[in-house]
Amino acid sequence: MKNNQRPDGPWRIEPETLEAALETEFAGRPALTPALKNWVEDLPGQNEEQKTAPRLTWVNEINDIWMEIPRFENILWWGAWVGSMSMLTPVLLYAYSILSLPFDLISFIIFSVGFITIFSFFFLFIRGAMFVPRGTPIRFNRQRQKIYVYEYQRKWNPWVRWPTTIKVFDWADVHAQMTRETGRYDQGYRLYGVVCKPGTTEIIDSFVLSWAVGHPKLLRGLWSHCCHYMQHKPVPTQPFYDERPNSWCPRNNIHWPEAIDRESTTAADAANTSAG
Repeated sequence: MKNNQRPDGPWRIEPETLEAALETEFAGRPALTPALKNWVEDLPGQNEEQKTAPRLTWVNEINDIWMEIPRFENILWWGAWVGSMSMLTPVLLYAYSILSLPFDLISFIIFSVGFITIFSFFFLFIRGAMFVPRGTPIRFNRQRQKIYVYEYQRKWNPWVRWPTTIKVFDWADVHAQMTRETGRYDQGYRLYGVVCKPGTTEIIDSFVLSWAVGHPKLLRGLWSHCCHYMQHKPVPTQPFYDERPNSWCPRNNIHWPEAIDRESTTAADAANTSAG
């Protein structure tokens, strides 16, 4: 054995090789905890170099004070209309049977249970078609350095309240992570905004910045755009998609609370001036 040869011989790993292997291994793990389900990538921090050019996917409004981007879910909304129409005939038949047939307690109970079940499905589809907001938005106010997330909670029970909540976060606490979804109707890459406890890597909340898309470059470009915009850097105002997804609804179901609507669209100094 040579003097400079270690006993482990050809199995010896050079320090440089070991360090590179460790960096590769840990680069494949999320830097923030707890990890999001289906995590695949941490995007660059707000003040780090963005490796993808800024580009919006969709946009509702963008100006010197605030920006609003919609988040369109991968849902075939026309299916709610088809479902409600398909339930209408059984609902009418059950109602007719209950009202017209001679009264019999057992038959009445059976038809009543059937009517309530079918009508619940009918009401669920109608509620999804007419009352669920399309493209729930997020507002970025770069004067206040805050973001405002419009969340609507759908439920399978049509008889309970489906609440709307507005979450307000300090932009400095927001990071971005990407997941890969493999669901039947939601396949592709999804972008999350994750909110950490100030000064830590501990995730305390999260929200969807963009529902699943086919290529991760779109999501990297969207996050890059948000970072550049909030840093008062010049950004393109033309989105990648000019047309919105086919998600027609007979009414506008997005209603910001008056105080939040005013705060999210004005600068702090303007609000103080008007208050005075």
